[in-house]
Amino acid sequence: MSRLPWLSASSLEFPPPSQALRDPDGLLAAGGDLRPERLIHAYEQGIFPWYQDDQPILWWSPATRMALRPQDLVISRSMRKLLRRGEYRVTLDKAFARVITACARTRELFPGTWITPQMQEAYGRLHALGIAHSVEVWHEEALVGGLYGVALGQMFFGESMFSLRSNASKTGFILLVKQLQLWHYQLIDCQVPSEHLRSLGASDISRETFLEILVNARQQPGHEGSWQMELNSLAD
Repeated sequence: MSRLPWLSASSLEFPPPSQALRDPDGLLAAGGDLRPERLIHAYEQGIFPWYQDDQPILWWSPATRMALRPQDLVISRSMRKLLRRGEYRVTLDKAFARVITACARTRELFPGTWITPQMQEAYGRLHALGIAHSVEVWHEEALVGGLYGVALGQMFFGESMFSLRSNASKTGFILLVKQLQLWHYQLIDCQVPSEHLRSLGASDISRETFLEILVNARQQPGHEGSWQMELNSLAD
């Protein structure tokens, strides 16, 4: 493995994403911290943190990443029926701490969760600044699914999701995308490829294409402050 750049605590600068390793794909740098200024600077360049408890902070910019243009959202016939039934209620920014905690617990089912307590605190600070947002999916009064991510300009960077009932997280994701369509967002970064997201219309794009879209989208006015769902119904 090539020598990995170590970030200085006194500087927010990252190496250019083009210098990321091929193996493991996208690993760009290590070290630094998770203060809001560094996280924002990272996302502005298409870089995100991803590491385990026993590792230093690792920063990534994959050569290929999964992303979704909101207008490309695909909703299956079965999901349309479920949305029309109104089985779930979806809200935004009503329970950020509960959502990220649930995502972390879900990840604990797999070897080496990456949503560490340090990460939860860091994204909680971004949420307080109106930069990180959560989607909550409720069944009656129970929180049964959701996701969270970071918004800059007209970009949304999805971080993680969880689901405790069938199609709960998918419902939350679909309603988020439909809301972002109304707000004219350009792209949703899904980071890691999955067939689940591919079935909803996400596709693989190159780092170069992603960064070209990002440069323009993050400079456009986004939806600031605490988010609220503006759709009239799940079937809209």
